Amino acid sequence: MIRRPKPTDSEADLLEEQERFLASGTPSTVNVVRRPDKRSGDTNGAQGDQRDVVTIQDLPDELPTLTPAPPKKSRLKVDRVRFEDEDPEERLDRHDTHISAVLSKIIERDTSTTPVSLPAFTGLAFPKVLHRPEMESMVPAAGEKRSIFARQIAAQRIKEGNTPLYFAPESRGQTSGPKVLNLSPESTMEMDQPPSRLDRFSAMAGPRLVSGQGLGGSDSTVEMLKIHQENQAKLQAMSNGEILEEQKRLLGQLDPRFVDFVRSRKAQGALASAPQPSTSRDERLGEQRLQETVMIGAKKPEQNPLEVEMEREEDEDEPTPQPPMKEEDLPVKPQKEWVHMDKLEPEKLEWIRDLPAPRRKGTKQAMLARFDFAGSLIPPTEDLPTHLGLHHHGEEPELAGYSLQELFLLSRSQVIQQRRLALNTLAHVLTKARAGEFAAALRGSVVSTLLDAGLLFLLRFSLDDNVEGVVSAAVHALRALLVSSDDEDCLDSTLSWFRGLASFPLLPTAQEEEDEEDEGLPEVMRETAQEKEEKKTDHDVARNDVVKGLLRMKLLPRLRYILEVIRPSPRVVQDVLGVLIRIARHSSSAATQVLDCPRLMETVMSEFLPCSWTVPASPTLQSTYGLPVANAMKLLRVLATTGRHACARLLNSLGARERLSRLLAPEPSELLLEPEEALRVSIEAYRLWAVAASYGQACNLYMDLYPILVRVLQSAHRPWRPSEPLLPLELHRLQALLTLLTQVTHTAGCHQELQAGLVSSQGDECPPPPPVTWGHVTGLQPTVLGLLKGCVRTLGEPVQRESTLRLVPAYLSLLLLIVSNLVCQPFQSSFNPVECLQELEMLTSEVLLPLLSHEAVHSLINNLKCSSAVCNPQSCCPAPETIPSLPGLHCAGWTSAGGLPGPNSPFPLITSLCYLLDTLTSIHRGLVRKFSSLLLFEAVLGYLRGCGQAKPTLSHWVLRHEHHLLYLLLRLACRLVVYRAQLPSLSLRLVWVPVCLAIIPLLSTPAMLNITFGIWPGVQGVEC
Repeated sequence: MIRRPKPTDSEADLLEEQERFLASGTPSTVNVVRRPDKRSGDTNGAQGDQRDVVTIQDLPDELPTLTPAPPKKSRLKVDRVRFEDEDPEERLDRHDTHISAVLSKIIERDTSTTPVSLPAFTGLAFPKVLHRPEMESMVPAAGEKRSIFARQIAAQRIKEGNTPLYFAPESRGQTSGPKVLNLSPESTMEMDQPPSRLDRFSAMAGPRLVSGQGLGGSDSTVEMLKIHQENQAKLQAMSNGEILEEQKRLLGQLDPRFVDFVRSRKAQGALASAPQPSTSRDERLGEQRLQETVMIGAKKPEQNPLEVEMEREEDEDEPTPQPPMKEEDLPVKPQKEWVHMDKLEPEKLEWIRDLPAPRRKGTKQAMLARFDFAGSLIPPTEDLPTHLGLHHHGEEPELAGYSLQELFLLSRSQVIQQRRLALNTLAHVLTKARAGEFAAALRGSVVSTLLDAGLLFLLRFSLDDNVEGVVSAAVHALRALLVSSDDEDCLDSTLSWFRGLASFPLLPTAQEEEDEEDEGLPEVMRETAQEKEEKKTDHDVARNDVVKGLLRMKLLPRLRYILEVIRPSPRVVQDVLGVLIRIARHSSSAATQVLDCPRLMETVMSEFLPCSWTVPASPTLQSTYGLPVANAMKLLRVLATTGRHACARLLNSLGARERLSRLLAPEPSELLLEPEEALRVSIEAYRLWAVAASYGQACNLYMDLYPILVRVLQSAHRPWRPSEPLLPLELHRLQALLTLLTQVTHTAGCHQELQAGLVSSQGDECPPPPPVTWGHVTGLQPTVLGLLKGCVRTLGEPVQRESTLRLVPAYLSLLLLIVSNLVCQPFQSSFNPVECLQELEMLTSEVLLPLLSHEAVHSLINNLKCSSAVCNPQSCCPAPETIPSLPGLHCAGWTSAGGLPGPNSPFPLITSLCYLLDTLTSIHRGLVRKFSSLLLFEAVLGYLRGCGQAKPTLSHWVLRHEHHLLYLLLRLACRLVVYRAQLPSLSLRLVWVPVCLAIIPLLSTPAMLNITFGIWPGVQGVEC
C-alpha cells in the first residue's frame, strides 16, 4: 500500500515514492482531460488545447463554505408564540384569512339611537362652488385645526341654526360680555362668574362637557337637554355663597386628576370662543379680578397674608403686558410683491418692539452683574440708549450690558467680531477687577469666579484660533490676568535700593496634601512628588498654580508661534513680553523653561533686540519688528536674576553681551528710536549689566565702556527742571548707572581675595577672579564724592530737592562700597590707616553731618512712621482680588501714594545713610558721638515705639527693606552704648529695650539676639 507523504519527507523521498507507485501499476484516481480552446474556436479540443485539467472523483461541483453560515431567522417567527395546551383548530381559525372567515365576523352597529341629519334643501342642482377668498375668510378658532370642507359645513350649520351640541352658540345680539358656557355643577369644578351675573349671557343649547353619549333610549339628545335645563334651574336658584360652598365641597371630594381634566377641557373651550371686540376694558378687568378672587379662595384657602403681600408687591413691579403687534405698528409696511409677507406673525415680531424701562425687582437678593465694553460695571437701574450696542436678546433684554456668563458664551461664537469683542471685554473686566474697582460694588471675587468657570482654558483655546484679531484679544486678556502693572512698578522702583537686586519667586503658598493612599506604606514604596505631579490633570494643576497650569498647556510654544509666524501688532508684542516676564518671575524652573523653549529666545533676540536697525518710515509705529524693545531687555534682566547660569547663557549663547555694548555705547538720542523708548532701553540695559556684574560676569565691558560711563556720571550734576517730560526716566537711568558701578566696585573688591583662593586651591575647582581689579575703580571715589557734595548743596533749592533726594541713596551706596573696600581689605596695597581716618573725618564733616542736619532729611525722618508697613499693616494687606493660585505683591496704589515703595519714601535714603554710618563707626570709633543725634531724634523714637507695638505676624516682600533699616538702627544704638560715647538715660533705655524685644520675632537672627541680650550694659536693672 502506498503511504501518504509526510511533512518531514525530503525531495528524494518523494521521488522514490513516485517510482514505487509507477512500478506497482495501480490506477490513478486523477484523470487528465483535454478541453478545447474557446478563444481559437476549436470545439474538439484534442489538438488545439494543450492545457491539463485535473478532475477528482467524488468531488462536488460547488465549493463548500469554510465557515458554517448563520441560520436563517424569520421575521414573523417572533410573533408566532406557541403554547403546549393551545388547540390547533382554534389556532387555524385565528390565522384564517379567507374571505368567508372575514365576512362571517361582521357585526352590525346599533344605530337606533343615532340622530339622522338630512342635508338642507336648496334650489340649486349642484353644491355651490367655493372660491379661495371665501375659504380664507373662514378663519378657525384659536387652537383648532380643521380642514376647509369642515369649516364650510360648520359655517353653513351655524347659518341655518343647526349648531352641534359641543359648540357654544354665537350670541349675535349681545355685546356686553364675553361668550362663556353655562355649566352645571355636575359638569364643572369652578365658576367663572357668580349667579348674579349669569343673566348677562344668552341661554346655551347644551353643556360644554356633557355630550349625552352612552345614555340608553332612543332619544338621548332630548334627555341630555332636560338634565342640562334642570341643572341650570338649580344653579339659578342658588346664591353666590352657596355656589362657592358647593364648589369647595366638590373640590375636596373629587379626584384632583379629574378636576385638572375638567379645567383643561374648559380652557380649551374658552380658547375656541373668543370675546367680541366691543367688550369694554373695565368689564374685562372686573371679571378677571373676580375670577382671581374665586381661584384664590378655592385653591389657597390657608395662604399666609405676608406671602400674599409679598406677591402683591412683586406683581406691582411686573411690566404691563403689551397688546399684540398689528400691521400699523410695523416700521416698514409689507408689500404684496414680497414673498411670504402677506400674513402677519405677531409672535415673531415681538423682538422689534421698544424695550421697557429698567425696573427694580421686588426682592432684596443680589442681582447679576453686567459690564459694558470698557469693563465698567453698569447699575441695574441705569437706562442707557440702545445705540451703544449693550442691549441684546438675553434673559433680561431691558437691561444693558453683558454678564460674565454671556461673555463666555459670546467668546465661543462662530462670528469673529463677537469672539473678539467678548475677549476684549473680559480683558477690561480683569484689569479693573485687579485694580480693586469692583470691591465695594460686587460680592465675591471676579478673578476667582472667572477662573472657576474655566477662564484659563478659554484663553488657551482662543490662542489657537486662526484669526489674528481673536488671538490678539486672547493675549490681551491673558496679560490682564497674569500681569500687575503696580507690582512691576514697585519692583523696578526698588531695584536701586539697598540690596534691591535680590530676587524672590512669586510661587503660591505650598499646601500640604494628605495622601490617604500612601498611609501605611514604607518610604521606598511611596510615590515621589514628581510622580504625583505627573498624575494630576491640567485642571488640578491650574487650580493650585495658574502659571504652572499654563506651562503644562504648552503656552510657551504657542507664544513663540505668535511672535515668529503671526507677527502681530506692537501692542500684542508688548503683551506677550509682559506674560513672559511674569512667567520668568514665577520660579527658576519656569525661567529655565522659557530659556529652553525652542526658538523662543532666539526670536526675541533677533526681532526685538537687533544689533542694527533703520529709522521707521512713518511717525506712528506700525511694527516693532527689527527695532529694540525695552520689555525684551527687561525679560533678559528678569531671567538673569534667577541665577548665574541663566545669566551666563544669555550673555554667551544668546548674544546679550553684544547687545549691551551696542545699546550703551551711543547716547539715547542717537539710537534712532523714540526718545521715551530709547531711554527705557538704556535703563534696562544698565540694569541687566548690573545683574551680570553682581555675578562677576560681563566685567570686561566696564573696561571697554569706562569713558562713556564716566561721561554719563559727570553729566548727572546739572540743573533738572521739574517740567521736563522725561525727567523720571532720566533719573531712573542715573540710578541704574550708579547701581551698575556699585556692583562693579563690589566685584573689583573681591578680585584679590578670589585670586588668593585660586592659588591656594591647588587644582581644585574654584571660580576664576573677574577681570576687573581694584585699580579700575579707584578713580570713581573723587567723582562720586564731588557729586555727593553738590547734591547736599542743591537740597536747599526747592526746584532741585525732589530729584536730588532720589539720587542721594544711590550715591551713598556706591560711596559705602568704595570706603569699605578701601579700608577693610588687607589685600589692597594702597591702604594707609592715617590717611583713611582723615578721609573719613573729612567725609563726615563735609557731607554726612550737613546732610543729617538738613531740613529735607528731617522731613523724611518725620515721615518714617506714616510710611512704615510695620506700623501700618493695613497698607500692605492683600487686595480684594487676591487668589492663592496667582500670588502677587499687591502694591495697588503704592507707587502714587506715600507708602513704603513710593516715590517720596524716606526708607531708601535713611537705610543707605544708616548703612554708611554703621560702616564708618566700625572703622572710626570716635565718630559715634557725632551721629548720636540720629538715634535720639524724636521721630526715630516714635517710629521705634510704633514698631515695638506692632504685631510680628505680618509677612510681605517689601518688609525686607524696612527690616534692614530696623537692624541698622539697633546696631548703631548698640555701638553707641558699647563705645560709651554717650550713655542714654534710663527713659531712653526703657524705650530701646522693648523695641528690641518686640522686633526679635521679625529679625530672629544671631546678630539680633546678640544685640538684645549680650551687649547692653545696665539692662539687667531695668528688665524687671
